[in-house]
Amino acid sequence: MPNQPRQVDLEKQAGPRASRAKTPPELVVGRFAPEQTFKTRAYEALKSAILEMDIYSSSEPTWIDERQLSEQLGVSRTPVREAIVMLEHEGLVKSVARKGVMVLKKTRREVIDMIHAWAALESMAARLATLHASDEAIADLRKLFQSFNEGHKPADHLSEYSTANIQFHQSIVKLSGSQVLVDMTDQVLLHVRGIRRITIGRDDRASRSIIDHLAIIDAIEQRDTERAVKLSRDHTLNLAEYVEANSQGIFE
Repeated sequence: MPNQPRQVDLEKQAGPRASRAKTPPELVVGRFAPEQTFKTRAYEALKSAILEMDIYSSSEPTWIDERQLSEQLGVSRTPVREAIVMLEHEGLVKSVARKGVMVLKKTRREVIDMIHAWAALESMAARLATLHASDEAIADLRKLFQSFNEGHKPADHLSEYSTANIQFHQSIVKLSGSQVLVDMTDQVLLHVRGIRRITIGRDDRASRSIIDHLAIIDAIEQRDTERAVKLSRDHTLNLAEYVEANSQGIFE
C-alpha cells in the first residue's frame, strides 16, 4: 500500500503552550476602596483650588489647613493628607517641618524657565489650532476682547482685562485639541498666570498685550500656522524678558 501523506496536527504537536498562547491575557482590576475615592476627590478639589489662586499677589506664604479642608470637603483628614502628598510630588505644595504645608512659590529663575516652557507649549497649541480648531471655536477668542475698545481701554479695567488675558492663553491651549498639552500646562499655569496678573498693569503692558492678542487671533483665523506660532511664542517670551529685567517686588 502506497505511503499516504501524514497529516500533522500542529497544535497537538506544539503541545499545551501553543493552545494557551491563543488566550489573551486577562486584565484584573480591583474595586476602588472608599478611601481611595475620597483621596482622588480631595486631590482634584485641592489642585483645582490651588490653580485658581493668585499666589504672587502677596509676599506672604499661603498655608493649607488640613482640618479646615477636611471639613470643607466632608472627608476625614487621611485622604486630605494623601492628596497633599500627591500635590507635593507635582511641585505645587511643600511640607515645612513644624509649620505645616504651604503652596509652593517658585524662584525668579524657575519662573522664567516656566515661562519659556509655556512659550513652547502655547506656540505648539497655536500651531495645532490653525490646523484642527473649528471656525466657531476660534471666533470665541475674539469675543474675549470685544468689550475693550477706545472707550473701554484695558489699562482702565485691569482686573477685567487680566481675567480675559488668562482666559485667552488657556483657550489657545484648549483649541489645540490635545489633552496632553492641557495636562502639561496645568502645573506651569499656576505660576505663569500669577506673574501675568502682576505684570499686566505695569509699564502700559496691557495696551501692548491686547495688540499682540488680536494679531495672534488674526493669524489663527487665517490658518497662518507659521505666523501664529511665531506671534504666540514671541508674546510669551517677551514676558520672560520683562520678568528678568523687572523682578523686584515680585520675588523679593
